[in-house]
Amino acid sequence: MKPILDRRRFGPWALVTGASSGIGREMARHIAASGINVVLVARRLARLEEVGRALAADFGVAYRAVAADLSTASFFADVERATADLELGLLVGNAGFPNAGELWTLDRDELMKAIHVKVNANLTLVHHFAPGLVARRRGGILLVSSVGGLNGVPYVANTAAIEAYVLTLGEGLHGELARHDVNVTVLMPGPTLTESMAKMGVDPADMPLSPMSAERVAAEGLRALQRNRATHVAGRINRVTSRLMPRSIATAVMGALIGKRFAARALAQR
Repeated sequence: MKPILDRRRFGPWALVTGASSGIGREMARHIAASGINVVLVARRLARLEEVGRALAADFGVAYRAVAADLSTASFFADVERATADLELGLLVGNAGFPNAGELWTLDRDELMKAIHVKVNANLTLVHHFAPGLVARRRGGILLVSSVGGLNGVPYVANTAAIEAYVLTLGEGLHGELARHDVNVTVLMPGPTLTESMAKMGVDPADMPLSPMSAERVAAEGLRALQRNRATHVAGRINRVTSRLMPRSIATAVMGALIGKRFAARALAQR
């Protein structure tokens, strides 16, 4: 695995949320391949330790595993303690989960948890670590949104709204931190082969376009960060579609072709 990131700019430590699986795990792997030590954050400590041991064995980096539930306000205390003595050069806000189904039929607590994970947690982490990056005058922030954040998406309405917040937060930070030589990029994947897709019972063969691998999405996102692109839509077809399709049409198409498929199990139970 070839290094993607400049270790001098983004090292010596990086923090990755949602690092136990999917895009987050692949982000951590590419970061470690660049010679950068990693703080792995997610709920499942055993999975994080497994990922960390593999990174240490494969790339010779150090790691710290932090079991934290980003849907709760108390998560930050654990992260702060685990990173207090580290020089952090990169923050990757990747954690999140979808709320699939008709909005008013979904559990309100689950909707709020999804907001906490992507909105409150990312805001808290950025606010805490950005001053250190500014003082260093190097480093980066990579926030993972989604192509769904470009417009409303029926049947995953809360999820799309959350991703829109992450997108606009990152775009604003890109402008603010540029004069401090800190890179900021928002990565927007389309459908990706992850545990979340499997848990919702989505068959990749039923998707209108073949879902991307988590490894490819992660690699594209980190390359975009290295180049300091404000935003990056993963996948060439996704990029072309997002540029050419008007918002009103995109909302209808995304709802019919993607939203309904992600919500199929929930809709079938009604």
